[in-house]
Amino acid sequence: MFRRFLFLALFALAGCHHDLSAQDVSVRGLVPPLDFTMTDVATGKIVTGEDFKGAVTLLYFGYTNCPDVCPATLYNLDRIQKRMGPEAAKIKIIFATVDPDRDTPTALTQYVSLFGTNITGLRGTADQLFELARRYRVVFSVSKTPEYTVTHSAAVYVFNAQGKPEFIIAGLDQAKPDLDGIASDLKYVAQE
Repeated sequence: MFRRFLFLALFALAGCHHDLSAQDVSVRGLVPPLDFTMTDVATGKIVTGEDFKGAVTLLYFGYTNCPDVCPATLYNLDRIQKRMGPEAAKIKIIFATVDPDRDTPTALTQYVSLFGTNITGLRGTADQLFELARRYRVVFSVSKTPEYTVTHSAAVYVFNAQGKPEFIIAGLDQAKPDLDGIASDLKYVAQE
């Protein structure tokens, strides 16, 4: 009887297992749940992580003047969603600017609209931005002299519909990211 129970338990667990794409790294239990307070630039309203519950939420830090990594990442996220079929409707993307001095609400709203309708541009005070970056161990810097230079981490954090961390997507700015594998991983989270 015990052996039969053990077999059934292992079989049930095997059905719950999903191998991630080589570009995705599990962060379950390593990263805190989705939590922040910032301003949605399109509406001017304060939003929190609670406002995104019910959707698979992708959190990305960047800036509108980014010449390569940010547009490539957002473009590839759009391509991934097109591969997901109907499950893509369960995805919401947050683009949190690390350069709020230049990323005005108007500029940020226009920028994110170039990459789809489900992207929310977030802007915060210096304290809100640093708190969010520290929470997810994101590195960024803005240097205004001698030249205006911005650097930032390029990973995309994926949270399930309950706001719990699932995995990070790395390398979406590469020439040939694993779009099908990442789409499969996101579909799996969306179906949970």
